[in-house]
Amino acid sequence: MPEPEPRLVGKSFPLLAFAFATIAAALSAVDAVIVRLLADDVHPFVIGFFRSLCGLMTILPWIALRPQILRTRYRLRHASRAALKLLSLVCGFAAFAAAPLADVTAIMFTAPVFVIIGAWLMLGERLTIARILAVLAAFAGTMVIIAPGGEGGASIALLLAVTGAALQALVQLMLKRMSDRDSVETLVAWNLIVTVPIAAIPAFFVWETPGLRDCGLLVLQGALGAVNMSLMTKAFSLADASHVAPVDFLRLPFVAIASWLIFGEIAGLRTWSGAILILLATMLPVAGGLIRRRRR
Repeated sequence: MPEPEPRLVGKSFPLLAFAFATIAAALSAVDAVIVRLLADDVHPFVIGFFRSLCGLMTILPWIALRPQILRTRYRLRHASRAALKLLSLVCGFAAFAAAPLADVTAIMFTAPVFVIIGAWLMLGERLTIARILAVLAAFAGTMVIIAPGGEGGASIALLLAVTGAALQALVQLMLKRMSDRDSVETLVAWNLIVTVPIAAIPAFFVWETPGLRDCGLLVLQGALGAVNMSLMTKAFSLADASHVAPVDFLRLPFVAIASWLIFGEIAGLRTWSGAILILLATMLPVAGGLIRRRRR
């Protein structure tokens, strides 16, 4: 999920924010479908390279108009963050290529729970009862979806989805520290600038020039990624994060419908049961925070 911009002072537009976040969720479903369509011909490393390259090309005019956004105090940290984010994307691409799209999407929602674990281990944040229950519920939901002992290839791919979610959480924890001194614009710009050369290295070793169809899909995916980031960033600027973040869960029904229409995949009871547990896991800390505020 993209980093939110500071909300417009004194103004809130929840319906418009909901609309932007809903469109972004639908575009995420299209993104997952494109990855599956590319899976047979394009390596995940190559998809990651094109994704970052298209994103960089999208923001280059913006950087040219506002070169001051490149001032940063975290040059080396930007590189490590970009590498981790790229690895997270590649894990997600590999998972989408080999496992049911709805299963992968549901598991990727565990990222906020990994943030809780990381904040406890790395930042010394306290583990409340709500947070502990969230971790347990997310673990149970993930196990329901993966179904240990089930189909081997799909299980390995879903473990890659778990890895991608954990790496995404680590990136978010890094951003939490870096955003103290760097603006959102600086963080986004440097992420794309650094990711392109990093992504080019593994892509070089598996490179096969994509055909015309695949090039079109890669460019479309890169454009959708840029639009998605813009929509979510704008949504967060128009309303409180507590109102916008839950809308992201619309990705799951959108992905389920798209995968059924295009690939004939039907999300079964196991997928929806695990997804509900993961959804509850991500909402428990929020509910616990609201209860604590009311008691005060």
